[in-house]
Amino acid sequence: MGKLSVLRDTIKAHLLLQIQNGELQVGKTINLAALSRATGISVTPIREALSQLEHAQVLQAVPNRGFVVAKLSKTEVKNLIEIVAQLEVMALEHVEFNADEMDVLGQLQSKMEMVDSLAEGLTARFHFHNHLVQHCTNKVLLQILKDLKLRLHFYEYDFIQDFDFFKKLSNQTRSVVEAIEQDNVPTAALILRMHWMSILEHIEGQINLKKG
Repeated sequence: MGKLSVLRDTIKAHLLLQIQNGELQVGKTINLAALSRATGISVTPIREALSQLEHAQVLQAVPNRGFVVAKLSKTEVKNLIEIVAQLEVMALEHVEFNADEMDVLGQLQSKMEMVDSLAEGLTARFHFHNHLVQHCTNKVLLQILKDLKLRLHFYEYDFIQDFDFFKKLSNQTRSVVEAIEQDNVPTAALILRMHWMSILEHIEGQINLKKG
């Protein structure tokens, strides 16, 4: 079971990398045979990984086409980000941070601030947010949040193309870390919510531009 889990994670990481490189875009069909050749993984675990991503609504199964990267509507984007924001804030409020955890969080924050490319920055941001709440005592909440953030992560690569905006997000997460260091979780939670609302506003704007 452990090996199968590793293989599934490898496929997910490969698909995310394809999105980062612009090789896999919304609406594009995923070729199972090509994916197997590129990763050296057999089709069976690939199908399981794609089924998991379909369950998380990252992918969509289309008859006679296979799996495609699902397209989000503006309403779905709004609903998804609002739910992620609410759940991540809730998770943050149920985490106790020790010195070692704060050191790791600070290192992840610094990595976000030092990246040279937007793709690296978005990946670093994903790791930061996962670590921020990974010690939440509510494991059911964490699993739901993990699935939702995975779906959103695919779309961030499509909609967040402005490095200056990413820097703004990084400044916000720096403020979250500083508030936690001051043992002020309510302020950290407030900033975190504002952070996600900034992302929502930005992505909604990008959707409007693409429609125009």
